[in-house]
Amino acid sequence: MQGERVLPAGLVQGRTMAKKIGVLFGGENSFPGALVEEINAQVSARGIDGLRAEFVATGAVLHDRAPRYAVIVDRISHAVPFYRAFLKQAVLHGTVVINNPFWASADDKFFNYALARKLGVAVPATVLLPHKQTPAGVTDRSMRNLEYPLDWEAVFAAVGEHGFLKPIDGGGGRDVQEVHGREEFFRAYDQSRELCMVYQKAVDYTEYFRCYVVGQKKVRILPYDPHRPHAERYLQSPPLAGKMLLKRVRKDAISLCRALGYEFNSVEFAIERGVPYAIDFMNPVPDADPRTLGQASFDWAVKEVADLAIARAKSASRGQEPRGDAFLGRGSARGNAAKKKAKAVAIRLKQE
Repeated sequence: MQGERVLPAGLVQGRTMAKKIGVLFGGENSFPGALVEEINAQVSARGIDGLRAEFVATGAVLHDRAPRYAVIVDRISHAVPFYRAFLKQAVLHGTVVINNPFWASADDKFFNYALARKLGVAVPATVLLPHKQTPAGVTDRSMRNLEYPLDWEAVFAAVGEHGFLKPIDGGGGRDVQEVHGREEFFRAYDQSRELCMVYQKAVDYTEYFRCYVVGQKKVRILPYDPHRPHAERYLQSPPLAGKMLLKRVRKDAISLCRALGYEFNSVEFAIERGVPYAIDFMNPVPDADPRTLGQASFDWAVKEVADLAIARAKSASRGQEPRGDAFLGRGSARGNAAKKKAKAVAIRLKQE
C-alpha cells in the first residue's frame, strides 16, 4: 500500500493479537525451557485463550515499534547491554519485564544495605569506600571532593578488622574478599582496581539461609553454606530454625523485595545470636539450576514464576507513563502501593 512503511527483514514487528510471554536467557539450559513448558501447560489447563509462552526472538529494534510480548522474563540483560536497552524500550510500550530493567540498572549493594536499615531489617555494619584506582578517563582533579588521607581509623572502628570487601554492583561472589586484619584488608583493597567497594562486618553465624522470593509474596527458605563449592551450597534438608525466626526471615525477605520492586529475587540471611542479618539481596537473576538448587526447589521456582508471568500477562495494559520515576516504580499507583506494603511490613516487624 502506498505510504505504508515496510520493515526490513529481521526488525521487530508490532504486537500480534494474541498475548505472548517471552523468556530472554543466555547460557542456562534448564530453567528457560522448563518455564516455557510450565506456562503453556498452565494456560492449557486453565483454558486461557490467546496466551502462550516462547523464547524471545529479536533482531535490530526500531525505536517506535512495540515488541510482541505482554510479559518478558529476563534472565540475561544484566550481562548484555543490547538486551537491557531492548527491555527498557519494551517497558515504554507497555511490556511487563520481570525484573524491572530500569531499577536493575540503577540498583547497587550499598543502597540496598542503607534501605534495609531504614526498613528495620538487620544488616552488618557497612562502609562505602572510594575507588582504589580512579576510573578510566577520570583524573585526580576530578576527585578533589574526596577526603585525603582517608580516615581509616573511623572505618575500622565502625566495621572491625574481620569483614568482607565487595563490589557495589557485583554478583556471583565475583571480586569478594574476606579479610582478617588490616594487612589483609589493604592487600585486598589494593587489588580492587577501579571497582567501587563496600567493606562489611563479618557475621559470626550459626545458620545461613538463601530465600527465593517470587511475586513479592511467595518465599522458599533454603539452608545454604556460602563456604562450600557452588554446586554444593544448597543443603538438601529443611531449615531447622524455630518458627519465630523463620517467620521473621520470611517477612524481612518480602519487605526487601517489595521495597526494591523485585518480582523474582533471592535474599541471603546469616543468623547470629538469633538475629537474621541480610547479607545479599541484589540478585534479580537468581540461580535456577536443578543441579544446585535440588529438583524440588527448582520445580517450585518454575511453577511460581510461571504463575507470576501469567498473572502479569492477564493484567498487562498498554502505555507506560513516560516519566523516569514511573519506570523506576515511583510515581505510579503500583509503585506507591508496593512502597506502602513494604512500610507496613517493616512496622509489623518492629511491633513484634
